[in-house]
Amino acid sequence: MKKQILFSLLLSVLVASSAFSQQINLTNPTMTPVEAIEDILLGAGINAFNITYNGSAANANVAQNSVRSFNSGTSNFPIAEGVLLNTYQSPTVSDPDLNSIVAPEVVENGVIIEFDFVPSGNTLSFNYIFASSEYSSFTCSQFNDVFGFFISGPGINGPYSNNSMNIATVPNSTVPVGINTVNSGSVSFGLGNNATYCSNKDPNWQANSVYFTSSYNTAYGSVPHFGSFLLSTPLNGSTVVLPANASLSCSDTFHIKLAIANTKDDQYDSAVFLEANSFASEGGGIDIAIQASNSASDTLLIEGCSQAEIYVTRPSGQSTDSLIVYFEVGGTATEGVDYPVLAPGDSLIFVPGNDTLVLNINPVSDGINEGPESITISTYAVNACGDSIKAEGVIWVVDAPYSTVASTDTIIYCANDSVPLWATTTNGIEPYTYSWSNGEVGDSVFGSVLTNGTHEFIVTSTDACGFEFVDTAIVVLDQRLKIDSLVQVSADCGMSNGSVVGYGDPTSYTGTPVYTWTGPGANNPSSINASAWQNRPPGWYYFTITDDVCSVSDSILVQQNAAPTASFTADPMIGSSPLNVTFTNTSDPATTYDWDFGNGQSNSVNNLSNQQTTYLDEGSYTVTLTLTEGGCTDQATKVITVLLPLSYDTPNIFTPNGDNENDFFTINAKNASALEVVILNRWGNVVFESEDLNFKWNGSINNSGAECTDGTYFYVFKLTNSAGEQIEEHGFVQLVRSK
Repeated sequence: MKKQILFSLLLSVLVASSAFSQQINLTNPTMTPVEAIEDILLGAGINAFNITYNGSAANANVAQNSVRSFNSGTSNFPIAEGVLLNTYQSPTVSDPDLNSIVAPEVVENGVIIEFDFVPSGNTLSFNYIFASSEYSSFTCSQFNDVFGFFISGPGINGPYSNNSMNIATVPNSTVPVGINTVNSGSVSFGLGNNATYCSNKDPNWQANSVYFTSSYNTAYGSVPHFGSFLLSTPLNGSTVVLPANASLSCSDTFHIKLAIANTKDDQYDSAVFLEANSFASEGGGIDIAIQASNSASDTLLIEGCSQAEIYVTRPSGQSTDSLIVYFEVGGTATEGVDYPVLAPGDSLIFVPGNDTLVLNINPVSDGINEGPESITISTYAVNACGDSIKAEGVIWVVDAPYSTVASTDTIIYCANDSVPLWATTTNGIEPYTYSWSNGEVGDSVFGSVLTNGTHEFIVTSTDACGFEFVDTAIVVLDQRLKIDSLVQVSADCGMSNGSVVGYGDPTSYTGTPVYTWTGPGANNPSSINASAWQNRPPGWYYFTITDDVCSVSDSILVQQNAAPTASFTADPMIGSSPLNVTFTNTSDPATTYDWDFGNGQSNSVNNLSNQQTTYLDEGSYTVTLTLTEGGCTDQATKVITVLLPLSYDTPNIFTPNGDNENDFFTINAKNASALEVVILNRWGNVVFESEDLNFKWNGSINNSGAECTDGTYFYVFKLTNSAGEQIEEHGFVQLVRSK
């Protein structure tokens, strides 16, 4: 009994809970093994007889649960239909050939179908997929279910019973396909699993992973398998589609055994899917297939539109030899006139390694109305068994079609950016595509017609051959209703007092017009029998006039007057008291202008007039201008600086004799920020100069100690305050030392 570990149990539960949709369909009721072989498996060139099931001819004619027919249904399974051999609840078997593959283990239960057959050719080939529930937990272990296709007969000398050989092998090798030879390339996680089990079967086992897949696992849900809801082991890995091939001698009798079995126990099941009609012996037969492109039919070519490829094939089992195939071209179409010569001479040669030859048919577009013409390709060859094998293919050539595309014309009475346009095509090759001059595509589109007059929309129809046909859809707009003009009055800044007025053309009305305004601030669209709408906030407004036949619309933007900007200039901005200042209003136009001069005086005006005021006291005064326009205000400020007046006090005589009384000459400047003074003698020579506000001249040259003589001296000085105001004075001072 195989040991279940927790991982295996959990994985089985997970697999059992997978989706049940898109699975393989099994035929019910079950069929007999004889029916499975004769009605489903066998293909061309095989005559089978003496069919047995597990060694019994009688049981081969009784329905067996382990032998079923299947089809892929809606699943992704790559074999469309065929025969399923399944070990689930199969009888106990004993087979020396299967035992030799899994030695030292032995098989327990399984399916063994054997029969004799006579091939009409010298090859045998069929396709299969091997699948097993052991892949999830027992890759590279001692537990390996086993299968094989053992063939015996003339010329076959293999290692199995009756000198048979196993043709269920890894491609390009003699290694039997099994769990330990074809898998994912990784050892399953489980107690006792080891890569040695796989490498003992095939040292190249990891490279064989290209023949393994789990992509069909969801398709296997319908295949009977061991387990219950909590312990279920469905097929969860398989090979890809693999070929089984053998070289035979013509018309001799051969024997084949198709066998599959559980090994060591009957818990984890395995299955083989055999492709329907693939058990065949082509024997060198030739097949012709003609494939048309860009056509309405696989058997129809159109001049100037489509071409075809002629595929001449032989069985792949014969590709190691050269083969001459003779061919003839017939039919009502003329080779070299209606289509180029297919190939020089009257034969084709298959070289070794090549099993398909391709010829091209490209009908000539001659512009002549000839009606349908046929091209017949006939081939024959002698196969390896000496039989003459013939094949034939036919395709028809028809003239290029002349399609007619028709589009609709219409008259409309209102401008519309979505006028329906239609087009239909007849006599061409479907499907058709349509392109319109306005950039639209499709057989039903919309065009924009916004101005009175005739509008043309050109439609081009292109059929499957690429042939183009053109028509013009004409749309006439005869609209009389129109809007003459729209007028808006801007809303004041911050206010909702704008308005709109719409004017229609009275001569364009049919019946009584209805005016409709919609826009911001309306809880619902407003309908009014007048064209004006007042006390509106700014935004877009939409005006519609509707009469008895049409409706026209236009829009206008009610603007919001911009917020005004306050600004002014002051002249001067700094000066000595009393300071007279003139303010020039440079603001945007507004309703009111409120002045606060900062000295306790103010004024409110409604114009941009200049303002004046006088500042008496020293200090800084902030002047504020506030303007109001609608619901918006703005302010501007400036600072006026008032200074004390400049003053000085100069003596007309000083006595620098050291008695500490009137020893210096100075001007005693007040409220000044700068001073320049120059003192000259009677001859105009500078005896003293300074920029010191607190200078004191001691009667010597530049206060150096070189005393000046008594006499009259001339002085010049300039005082400057922080406002830039200046006092320039000059005078005479008497220098007397004797007092």
